[in-house]
Amino acid sequence: MTMAHLLVTGGAGFIGSNFVHHVIGHTDHTVTVLDKLTYAGNEASLAGLPEDRVSLEVGDIADAELVDGLFEQADAVVHYAAESHNDNSLHDPRPFLDTNIIGTYTLLEAARRHDTRLHHISTDEVYGDLELDDPARFTEHTPYNPSSPYSSTKAGSDLLVRAWVRSFGVRATISNCSNNYGPYQHVEKFIPRQITNVLRGIRPKLYGKGENVRDWIHADDHSSAVLTILEKGEIGETYLIGADGEKDNKTVVELILQLMGESPDAYDHVTDRAGHDLRYAIDSTKLRTELGWTPTYQDFDAGLAATIDWYRHNEPWWAPTKDGVEAFYATKGQ
Repeated sequence: MTMAHLLVTGGAGFIGSNFVHHVIGHTDHTVTVLDKLTYAGNEASLAGLPEDRVSLEVGDIADAELVDGLFEQADAVVHYAAESHNDNSLHDPRPFLDTNIIGTYTLLEAARRHDTRLHHISTDEVYGDLELDDPARFTEHTPYNPSSPYSSTKAGSDLLVRAWVRSFGVRATISNCSNNYGPYQHVEKFIPRQITNVLRGIRPKLYGKGENVRDWIHADDHSSAVLTILEKGEIGETYLIGADGEKDNKTVVELILQLMGESPDAYDHVTDRAGHDLRYAIDSTKLRTELGWTPTYQDFDAGLAATIDWYRHNEPWWAPTKDGVEAFYATKGQ
């Protein structure tokens, strides 16, 4: 199957823009990005990419007419676009339904009309969370148990994809990934917020005791996994993407401080988040054994050091939103 031209929804967001950079750096494909440019999308994340290979269409994935025209031109579609901030979903769930459910439905109908190969990006949060002392990890067979409006709408979108594959023969695959870190991540998120705090001379903030565990993967490794699934994945299958990067939040904050030349205890504890899931952990055996994928950043310290270096040298990218983010969290005592 030829994939000379890709449509990437949400390609100006954090994980989507990293994927676009990866595609341009590792293939000869051209890319059209469809992005609504909400607060989480940033045209600057695509700056410097060759204009003859990357174009940006500003619009909504729930706009059926726009989507249909873009599908006509695409050989394959990679669907990153999503409302994805848990705290925001607790404050106002409606945008999560509009984008994650209706938007995904709109793409599936276009894929059905045009017989277009579609890969759907999802999250490990659809599985709920694990106990801190549980040796288990999520697999492709773990039952769904979402715990927030965000994760429930992502679970719903996954189920829509599976239904359209089975009911209408849509050529789609799904991947559920652990927590990403790396360049172009909005400073409201945990790792870039702490890095930019240190760069600004502000003490990092740690929710509760910091015992919550996340399974971290560098965004470039996520990108290489998605490209592998797009090229080699079996239609109708789900693949879990992870890099064996389980760390509790306390360890991550202390490592950031250490790598930035600060005392590892130079942070403040703040009130824990509502409904804060305890632990996520991914078993990516299927992806590795069946499709032959391996992560590049198998050393979390090295990946985090590279991420710190990026934020240190790209302040013009993150500075415009930093003050607003900190002002918002200040109102919540976080």
